[in-house]
Amino acid sequence: MLTNKTDSLITKKKDTIVADSIKKPKEVIDGIITHNAEDYTIQNAKNKTVTLFNKAHVTYQDINLKAGKIIVDYKNNTVYATGFKDSTGYVQRPVFKQGSQESEQDSILFNFKTEKALIYGVKTMQGEMITYGEQTKRVNDSTIYMRKLRFTTSKKENPDYYIATNKAKLVPGKKIIVGGSNLVLADVPTPVYLPFAYFPLSQSRTSGFIIPSWGENNQQGFFLQNGGYYFAINDYFDLQVTGDLYSNGSWAINTESNYSVRYKFSGGLRFRYQNLITGIRGFSDYSKTSKYNITWSHNQDSKSSPNSRLSASVNLGSSKFYKESLNEIDQSQYLTNTFNSSISYYKKFVGTPFNMNVTMTHSQNSNTEVIKMTLPSLQLNMDRIYPFAGKGGVKKNALQKVGLNYSMQGQYLINTTDEEFFTSKMFEEAKTGIQHNASANTNIKAFKFFTLSPNMSYKDVWYFNKINKHYDPNILNSNGNLGAAVNDTISGFTRFNEYNVGVSLSTNIYGTFNFKKGRLKALRHTVRPSISWSYRPDFATQHQLEVQQSADPNNILTYTPFESGIYGQPGSGISNSIGISLNNVLEAKVKPKDEDSDEEDKKVMILNNLNFSTSYNIAADSLRWSKVSYSASTRLFKDKMAVNLSGSLDPYQVTSEGVQIDKFNPSIFRIQQATLTANYSVSSKDFDNKEDDNESKSGNGAENNPPDVLGTDINPTNGFPNQRASANKKDTEKTAKLYHANIPWNVSFVYSSSYTNNGYSIAGIQSHTLGFSGNVELTPKWKVGFASGYDIQSGAFSYTRLNFSRDLDSWRFNFNWIPFGTRTSYNFFIGVKSSMLSDLKWDKNKPPDRTLF
Repeated sequence: MLTNKTDSLITKKKDTIVADSIKKPKEVIDGIITHNAEDYTIQNAKNKTVTLFNKAHVTYQDINLKAGKIIVDYKNNTVYATGFKDSTGYVQRPVFKQGSQESEQDSILFNFKTEKALIYGVKTMQGEMITYGEQTKRVNDSTIYMRKLRFTTSKKENPDYYIATNKAKLVPGKKIIVGGSNLVLADVPTPVYLPFAYFPLSQSRTSGFIIPSWGENNQQGFFLQNGGYYFAINDYFDLQVTGDLYSNGSWAINTESNYSVRYKFSGGLRFRYQNLITGIRGFSDYSKTSKYNITWSHNQDSKSSPNSRLSASVNLGSSKFYKESLNEIDQSQYLTNTFNSSISYYKKFVGTPFNMNVTMTHSQNSNTEVIKMTLPSLQLNMDRIYPFAGKGGVKKNALQKVGLNYSMQGQYLINTTDEEFFTSKMFEEAKTGIQHNASANTNIKAFKFFTLSPNMSYKDVWYFNKINKHYDPNILNSNGNLGAAVNDTISGFTRFNEYNVGVSLSTNIYGTFNFKKGRLKALRHTVRPSISWSYRPDFATQHQLEVQQSADPNNILTYTPFESGIYGQPGSGISNSIGISLNNVLEAKVKPKDEDSDEEDKKVMILNNLNFSTSYNIAADSLRWSKVSYSASTRLFKDKMAVNLSGSLDPYQVTSEGVQIDKFNPSIFRIQQATLTANYSVSSKDFDNKEDDNESKSGNGAENNPPDVLGTDINPTNGFPNQRASANKKDTEKTAKLYHANIPWNVSFVYSSSYTNNGYSIAGIQSHTLGFSGNVELTPKWKVGFASGYDIQSGAFSYTRLNFSRDLDSWRFNFNWIPFGTRTSYNFFIGVKSSMLSDLKWDKNKPPDRTLF
């Protein structure tokens, strides 16, 4: 029996190839090409081309192309763009933009598939750098090769200067590498030639070398100054290290760093060290000195911490640094005799009336070389409180108006010299102390027109050592004889306190004088008299000690153990004095020139103040009247001139030895001291008519800005500073015109005179000087500045400085000159404004020569 079985071979086999392994060809053009033109668009279906004419525009992905004529070839995946000629010349040059890179050229052929391009007559901008290339091959979006290249930072159609080279490699946004190159000024080749060059194009700061300046003087010989390296560490911090080398062996190193964190803080730190040699080794005039200077500034953004603040302004170092430095550009420091530093931290305790201020200070006199420092000073203050005020802070009666104040100050004070600075000896005579001050006052209306103000104050002083004197028979005294009192400093807590009470009575008296004729309508005289009384007991007696001070046992010295304390010693003798002060103010009311106008009457200040003050000590047995202090000030010539007068009047006669006696002067008062100062500033704007004033107010150009102060110093390195921004198009068009007869200028005058009469030997004018400074804009790009003075009493000119500045568009020129005196010197600089080519410069520094006679 045959069994009908299914043949296994009949079963249909499944195809093992699930999908076709051959991929379809990828489209060359990944995106959509959009195009348009103003005149016409011609499509050629056979050759697969599209021709666009007049203001043609093609976009593809991140590529944007504009030109006068564009041909898109879909068959060869290319686009060709060019301009065209009309009556004005070759117009609508192709502008090719891909991402953030943009270039302008005569013609361009770009391949969408390979992203390569051939460009003729290209102009590109890489940051501040502008490049012109006759033939360019774009390999990809990160590499461009150029032939017959010119690159510059000048934005003119015909550049002021350019660097010419036959071949170069450009990596957009990163660098330019060129072969042999030559500097061309105003189309004239110069001998300046480089075999190769590298120019970084980073938008952020970059590290790099700083080219030094050169010069010579008759002390150190030839020198190179301000050469070094700039480190762009990160976005918040940088470092610049430069040095100076002199042919006689002198050298210097300078470090400067700036830091900034937005919305938090910013500052800068600078350290300079100089090792100076003068003369020749082996000769008597040979000397070797080391000098240093440290400056630091720190500013905290007020928004970062409203209730606490850290700030610093430090300037310390060798006292003679600025006067003997061979590379000091800031000439104003030469005229400064004192250097001050301060580092402070302020803290407000929220919810309380207290605040704290911790300060470290430094004061240095460059003439005496004396240095004073507080390391640190702690100040705790309490805002005035009204403990007896009514509900809601109501203060109606005298009790409710009682205000209390409290403050505490502690110091660690160091007095040292330049020689002992930064040594252990500077701490040996340091002084410490704490002082507490408390006061209370209120005011009462008396007799309707007077204000009566009682007050009381209390002071408590703490010291942590005291003076104890003993007699030593083996020590010479001030007379040259044996036997003197010697100080012993004893450690330990000690204190003293004192208080005083007082009251003052004041009022305001107004007098008005009206005028019926003329523009002057009224004069108003305000008088503010005040009389006060204060009383302080004798606190010194209870702390007084005695010691023998010579071989004579009856020669006794009376002293207190607090006599060397930083907050003084207890007040000696009873003080029971009456104070008198008088303040005067004189004003005028003037009608407008046009009586029919709607303008209001104008108030004119004739006398800002005329003050007198003195006191009378009831408890004194003689010389009860103090000197009369006076001051006055006013402004003249439409507030252009400020006049100030101050001084003192002595009511008592003086002997031939300079000792006051209890006898009044025949003329009641003797002018002991008087100082008169006047400041006056005038500029060309003061003579402009109203139309010009209106134009300047409505315009937005440079005319709104005040003239530059040309006394500013030249940065000798010109390496990585923030250069002044280039003028915009409107400013450029404006400055192209000459000023003709309207030349901007400004001049400032400072007059000072002092008179002294001590009553027995000195009487007359002690100083009589006139200072003047200003600047003139001869043209919109030429500026001249000056600063000098004349000593009328001595008949000689004071420190004089001249400054010349020329804006050369893409270049700048500065010349600072001190023509005569001990600081005769000059600084000359001409260089490119752009920081990218900042080393393209000529910097010449002529420091002051050594004075031989």
